[in-house]
Amino acid sequence: MIRCVVLDCDGVILETVGLKTTAFARSAEHLGPEAVRLLVDYHVRHGGVSRYEKYRHLWRELFGREIADSEMQDMVGRFLAAAADALPEAPFVPGAREFITAWWERLPLYVASGAPDGELKALLRIKQVDCFFKAIHGSPAPKAELLAGIVAREAVAPSETLMVGDSDTDLQAARRVGTLFYGRGPFPEPWPWAEDLTGLGAFIEHHNGAA
Repeated sequence: MIRCVVLDCDGVILETVGLKTTAFARSAEHLGPEAVRLLVDYHVRHGGVSRYEKYRHLWRELFGREIADSEMQDMVGRFLAAAADALPEAPFVPGAREFITAWWERLPLYVASGAPDGELKALLRIKQVDCFFKAIHGSPAPKAELLAGIVAREAVAPSETLMVGDSDTDLQAARRVGTLFYGRGPFPEPWPWAEDLTGLGAFIEHHNGAA
């Protein structure tokens, strides 16, 4: 029985993945094409990881050292400048808004995202869906830590919690905590997935009917 649903944001609630990929690329342009390639490649492969970890990875790969605080602030500032106009205009993933508004009174809904906590809450407030979630959680805490905290707060079993994600980071968090997983795919067997969220409500109803 699914008693709690946790959704990632980027690529699950909002179509922000392409917008953020462009913003990451632009943030590294002043470092050269190799920096852009390294950052974008890591971002695409680790969609649910915070931007801070992505820039730490870039510095280790490109310069062989840890990124300084001033350098991190500069890179994040460049990213935010590149993303500022685009992100609030991001469309909903097909079926996401409909699922959220239809199910928030049926099951507790949460958000667990790699995006910074304050920015995440502000974006979902702009999109006028923040009120439908019991809580919204973003970085710096890792995805698995956020997910485990939600399970504990709801006092439900991990096996009664559904993580909805679009990246390997989301899947690994679900596996680490022991929750169910539903992908905005594709994902390998045996993980259920779909191209969007139009069938998420039916999936939950089918699972709970069979439970």
